[in-house]
Amino acid sequence: MQVEVNGKVIQLSEAGWLENLDEWNEQVAEAIAQNEKVELTPEHWDVINEARSYFQENGSVAEPRKFSKIMQEKYGSERSSSQYIYGLFPYGLIKSANKIAGLPRPKGCS
Repeated sequence: MQVEVNGKVIQLSEAGWLENLDEWNEQVAEAIAQNEKVELTPEHWDVINEARSYFQENGSVAEPRKFSKIMQEKYGSERSSSQYIYGLFPYGLIKSANKIAGLPRPKGCS
């Protein structure tokens, strides 16, 4: 699978995960989001940026409970629940938000 961004072909796995994490940028995120049928809003970008920040600081993707705590500390309880995340990303943090954020595919995640 692949997407074209600004004339450059970006390789994705069969499930739509970014093959080369260094190729991620906001335009690549938009292209992956289209594949996921997600229209990115500022609220989506808050989640994406927090997920990327956690990964850069810790070298791994955040577990959903940990991520919820991070979101609660920064944005409050109304923007930290799993219902809120699923409202933005139909397949949740792990399968959808992290994919759009250009993060690695967690083990056991299809």
